[in-house]
Amino acid sequence: MELPATTTEYVHIPVTPPAGVDITGTPPKLAFLPTSNRANPTVADWQTGAWANGTEARLLIGPDGGAITLAAGDYRVYVSFDPPGSENIVRLSGYLGIT
Repeated sequence: MELPATTTEYVHIPVTPPAGVDITGTPPKLAFLPTSNRANPTVADWQTGAWANGTEARLLIGPDGGAITLAAGDYRVYVSFDPPGSENIVRLSGYLGIT
């Protein structure tokens, strides 16, 4: 996906939870790392999002009230969610270009 740096809108990330597990009890977290950064997200990288329809994590990004404003460049997008039980899932979910 490509977005202009001037837009403020929700980024939606589809999430496939483990079979039979309700993941909506805790909010998802999203991280946007430049593609040049090959490290995993750190605690400071995560932004708390919300669930849209129970299977999409979403986060408002952009300069007009977004949780984060991204400079022009290419980003790896991560999502993290904590279903009941021992798992705390982190997934690389795609790439985002900001122009």
